[in-house]
Amino acid sequence: MRAGSAVHAGGVEGSGVSVTAPWVRTRLRSAPGAAWALALLVVVTACLAAAFPRALDRYEDAGLRHAVRQAGPDRTSVQLSGPQPDFVVPQRQREADLRPAELRRQYDKVRTAVGRPLVIDPAQSAYGVRPAEDLAVPDTWIPRPNGLPAHVYPAAQSDLAGHSTVREGRFPRAAGQVTAQTPEIEAAVTVATAKSLHIKVGSVIHVPGEGRAPLAVRVTGILTPRDPAGAYWSTQPVLRTPTLVVLPTPDQPKYWLGALLLAQDAAPALLGTAAKPVPYWQLAPDPTALHAHDLDSLKAAVAALESGPGLQQVRTYTNPDTDLSTGLDDVFATFGQLRSGIRPLTAVAAFATGTVAVVVLLMAGGLTADRRRTELALLRARGASLRGLTARLLAETAVIAVPAGALGLTAALVAVPEGRTVYAVAAALAVTLTATAALPARAALTHRAVRVHGPREDVTTVRPSRRRTVAELTLLVVASGAVEALRRRGSSGSAGDQLVSLAPVLVGVIAALVLVRVYPFLLRGLARPARRLRGAVGHLSLARAGRTSVSAVLPLLALLTALTTAAFGGSVLAGVSDARDHAALLAVGADARLDATAPLPTQLPGEISRLPGVRGLAEVSITDEAKPRDGLEAVPLVGVNPGDYAELTHHTGLGAFAEGQLKRPADSGAVLPALASPSVATAYGTLPFLVRLPDTSAVTVRIVLVRDVTPAVSGADFLVVDRAALSGTAARPSSLLVTGDRVSGAALRKAAGASAGVTVRAEERARYVDSPLQSGAERIYTAAVAAGAGYAVLALLLSLLRAAPERAALLARLRTMGLTRAQGRRLLILESLPQALLAAAGGALTGWATIRLLAPGFDLTSVALASAQNPVGEAQLRTDPVSLAVPAIGVLLVAVGVAGVQAWWSGRRGSVRELRAGDAR
Repeated sequence: MRAGSAVHAGGVEGSGVSVTAPWVRTRLRSAPGAAWALALLVVVTACLAAAFPRALDRYEDAGLRHAVRQAGPDRTSVQLSGPQPDFVVPQRQREADLRPAELRRQYDKVRTAVGRPLVIDPAQSAYGVRPAEDLAVPDTWIPRPNGLPAHVYPAAQSDLAGHSTVREGRFPRAAGQVTAQTPEIEAAVTVATAKSLHIKVGSVIHVPGEGRAPLAVRVTGILTPRDPAGAYWSTQPVLRTPTLVVLPTPDQPKYWLGALLLAQDAAPALLGTAAKPVPYWQLAPDPTALHAHDLDSLKAAVAALESGPGLQQVRTYTNPDTDLSTGLDDVFATFGQLRSGIRPLTAVAAFATGTVAVVVLLMAGGLTADRRRTELALLRARGASLRGLTARLLAETAVIAVPAGALGLTAALVAVPEGRTVYAVAAALAVTLTATAALPARAALTHRAVRVHGPREDVTTVRPSRRRTVAELTLLVVASGAVEALRRRGSSGSAGDQLVSLAPVLVGVIAALVLVRVYPFLLRGLARPARRLRGAVGHLSLARAGRTSVSAVLPLLALLTALTTAAFGGSVLAGVSDARDHAALLAVGADARLDATAPLPTQLPGEISRLPGVRGLAEVSITDEAKPRDGLEAVPLVGVNPGDYAELTHHTGLGAFAEGQLKRPADSGAVLPALASPSVATAYGTLPFLVRLPDTSAVTVRIVLVRDVTPAVSGADFLVVDRAALSGTAARPSSLLVTGDRVSGAALRKAAGASAGVTVRAEERARYVDSPLQSGAERIYTAAVAAGAGYAVLALLLSLLRAAPERAALLARLRTMGLTRAQGRRLLILESLPQALLAAAGGALTGWATIRLLAPGFDLTSVALASAQNPVGEAQLRTDPVSLAVPAIGVLLVAVGVAGVQAWWSGRRGSVRELRAGDAR
């Protein structure tokens, strides 16, 4: 008999007519709850799997665009500049080369030389003529801070009217055809330039001529930029904002430099000046078109422009001597380094969570196969072929999984609208195929041989086969190789190195296989002391625990992988947080600090100490120009109150010492004890030496303490002494170091006013997270750990649900024999405890071992301190006890809770009803 003929519906007895009902419809109607549960599992899993690559793309794209915007248009724009005028070329030709029509033609061709995926933003790109050298003007009405004449930067940039609005006057125009001999032209200036250089509408600025009279530039308008931060204005910031230039001489004289915005047709007039005008083209990349997955192609496109085919095309379209400059390559390289430090961490979370999700899908299929074991065995015994049975089961699950997978994919595309679609589709398809094939594959393996009653497969009696032993040894070798590769090479390997990212998962796999091997021995070891227990509950619970099927390796694998991932992820997040806290503490030296270049007001310390949240205050004087032994090299000398400063060092943990070690001696002429950095201690030793201060006073000190760091200064060189021994001028505090749990930066700034700058540790810490790539990676990692934990709980529930009918029937039979409800609860709880304890202890141990093994290969500095200018040391991965303990305890609580709920529910149903239900099954 074929498998399809085993199910009949609507047949009339004696009529000789038998109507065969469709297999899929019949099975779905017979177990609608299981079908809906599978559909829900596939929807959620497919949605998470499809959303992950798109979320990763979104955060990486946001990080790349943030890096480009943060670098500024002056670095990221592609700036092309033609050569200076060649006087061999006829004057008319030189003038024609600077006219707008020719520059526009060249600009349109230059844009075609930029290769994909680098996209140029035409709204922010521009072209025009600018001076090779700014010019000093003789007009005395322009401010001269140090008596030096102001300089001007006459530039004719395209589309001035489209990027600014007129505040006063009008836009400049060119009367007729302008040549190198034109005596006067028109220009405009920005509001900032007009304010700083005292320019008004109608002002005339005289640009020195070369071989002719000065060129008169009449200002006809004052403009307000529409997008001051855009590339149009910020590629050459002087066009928007004047600069106070400081000359590199001992007295550092200054002069103003401002831009004159000429009409484009007036550019040839600059040929009659010493400005040496040159044509230029500035191409601004479109940040919205930048994608992190195109980073290699973006680097190649920039390289082609800088020294490849792109540069050759540009010079063909413009001039053989055209120069090209851009900082895009540096920006892309910096972003690539940050991403290479973050990607391995997100890959670990993705692979681990994906492994747990796959295990849960396989367990769901296995649970259905076990629930229908008798039915499928009967079909095989009645002649159903293995191929036909597998095909029908495949169709049955496909009807559920395929629409659910499509729904999950749709939800992911709607929830995360950005990112590549192909990877999302592939991820959702993989989930759908796994869910579809789990039940048929498990049924095919279980029922490949025709038998009605299967052999007993207790974990305490079945000996592992040779194939299983070989598979376990193979996994052990692969996992060991992955871990060793990661330890040797570090986490900066290639992003496609899947094996390295799978190392924590492989460690969990090996631990699961080892623990399953050890589990029978542990049960046998518990059986001996259990003999001395009174009552039957203990013996029954151990006997029931020993009847666990050997297929329990899947839930154990899910639990261990999830626990390992949670411990690893918690340690990563804790390590990142600790690194930021420590870096902020080193930068500030306390919870907050106030610094001034001059002595602080005498009443300020009292006002600060009375602010809410302030617990302690240390007044320090910092002298940067103290010179030991009359030498030329200066060492920062810090004058402190030993009591307050010692308390501060103990609070922060930065170079702690006892108060009495720095107190000045009672004898005013005695040598002053000092605390020094290792470099200063090495340079000056432990003998007394003289230190001269800028106010001509001097103190004799002797180094008695050496510390690597101290709160007052962050450099590698310092001396700390009791400020009571310093002169009155040197002892006056210039900094206040504040401690407190809730120090308000706004309150400190209000109290300090303009007398001091305020730095708050919490604000400094927040500054380290300035890239969406950092925050996005943390969110993805947290979400992955949470999803892994959810799937682990689901795996635990599935494993308990698998044995729920058998346990309920057992409790019903035992109650007819006198077992109380309390004893029933204890029985189920004690039965579930061995596996739960094994998973919890094994998970904590595996997580600890994984962190210890992989810590040398992971550097968290990129995630924690990417924006720090000089991060102190590396942010290392360390074991976080909370991340180890909390998930393990959670597993125990879930297992005990489920067992207790099952015992309570079974007690409510009643023994007779449960036994009848069991017989019906």
